[in-house]
Amino acid sequence: MKYNTLTTERILSIDVFRGITILVMIFVNDVAGVAGIPVWMKHMPADADAMTFVDIVFPAFLFIVGMSLPFALNNRLAKGDSFLQLQGHILWRTIGLLILGVFMVNGEGDYNEAAMGMSIHLWSLLFYLSAILVWNVYRFQQKAWAWVLRAVGIIGLLCLGLIYKGGEDGTQGLTPQWWGILGLIGWAYLLSCIIYQLVRGSIGGLVFMIALCVAWYVVGKLPAVAGNPALQWVGWQSGHAAHTSIVLSGIVLSLIFFERKKIETNTQRFIQAIVFMILMGIAGWLLRPLHGISKIYATPTWCLYCIAICSVLFSMLYWLTDVKKVRGWTGFFQPAASNPLLIYILPGIVYAFQAWLGLYFMPAAFHQGWLGVAWSACYAVLLMGVAILLNKLKIRLQL
Repeated sequence: MKYNTLTTERILSIDVFRGITILVMIFVNDVAGVAGIPVWMKHMPADADAMTFVDIVFPAFLFIVGMSLPFALNNRLAKGDSFLQLQGHILWRTIGLLILGVFMVNGEGDYNEAAMGMSIHLWSLLFYLSAILVWNVYRFQQKAWAWVLRAVGIIGLLCLGLIYKGGEDGTQGLTPQWWGILGLIGWAYLLSCIIYQLVRGSIGGLVFMIALCVAWYVVGKLPAVAGNPALQWVGWQSGHAAHTSIVLSGIVLSLIFFERKKIETNTQRFIQAIVFMILMGIAGWLLRPLHGISKIYATPTWCLYCIAICSVLFSMLYWLTDVKKVRGWTGFFQPAASNPLLIYILPGIVYAFQAWLGLYFMPAAFHQGWLGVAWSACYAVLLMGVAILLNKLKIRLQL
């Protein structure tokens, strides 16, 4: 049974929001290696009690996961999935995100190339190749070929997992560490799917669970809880609760704009969205004295401010593309929006390939100051263009 009455068509404003987020993500990840640039173009330190636009990129991904979630689950149910089949799909997608996140974060540091017997960059390239083989969308007439290629990819991941060695003595294997960005998205996705089904797609229920996630974080950081061995797990899960609150907020905004059980005008939808934004902003302001603003610590104020900002940005895109039908400029973002996972890992593939071959094409001047910023912007646009080519080559990843 569907929990909400939503269209089965792709929503352009959601796609554009996703595409813009991917573009900014590529830019900020590349510009992070540029020296001599303003503080507002980098992540704020953990204890700064401040945030920049860079600190909103990850929450924007979480928010978009939430916006897409009710459409995805409804579509699975419309195709005839039973309850158990739906849970299997959610679990498979979660496992995929966790695997990708763990592999990627272990490739970034604490590896021991001597113990592995191979370059970490070659190991990373083989990981990306295996991941593409496993999660590519194949269009063979004989499905057996798709299963063969997926099996090769799975075997590749298993072998690479066994090969990997970390730590100074080279005895440590793959570890979750902080799960990586994709792993964090995976946990938040899983929890949000469970919550969405438990509250049966109710906006009121979702708002209550957002408040509960915030309360979980606050309680988990209390000295009495953090210092109690029996309750420390509450604090350990506070980050997942914070990220889940952002995904749940994305669901709320989708239901505000696209739920069709009752007839509402666009004006009414915008009023509801504005009320939601204001509530999130006020809640963030009230909670700021407790833990401040910190992306690294995933504080409630950071989450709530990002929710309000993402809500404003999406509302503007919805008004422009879906209400006013100003769509000519959106074509640039749609290829990346329809293939987000591949575009997300593409910069890692490019970097690993360059590092493995020892080829660095950019002179040192392109890693400093505003020239470096300009190059990072061009690089982001270039990779977005590559998305068009990859789509034409039928290379598309789907969890």
